[in-house]
Amino acid sequence: MRARMRIGDDQVVELAEMFRLMSDPTRLKIILACLDAPAAVGEMAERLGISASLVSHHLRLLRAARLLQADRRGRQVFYAVMDEHIRSMLSDMVDHVAEVDAEAEAAP
Repeated sequence: MRARMRIGDDQVVELAEMFRLMSDPTRLKIILACLDAPAAVGEMAERLGISASLVSHHLRLLRAARLLQADRRGRQVFYAVMDEHIRSMLSDMVDHVAEVDAEAEAAP
């Protein structure tokens, strides 16, 4: 097991803000929509059943926290989780939740 790293107060605040942003179900769905492949605003809005303007509002917050990165391709902007730490943590948490659900379904 890796030794626990000490971080400063400013970094604790930054980390808490990242978790606060991810605690909103809509923002978490947006991040998860960008986990496997880059996604455009319209695609996310359709997939999540919310307006493109609401998706854009959340994307501004997520980009500011460096949870998502934008890549302009012509007239469209695609968003993706590019940081491997974020990708790994979310993938592990998704696997954990799915594992717990599978165990509950298998229980007699």
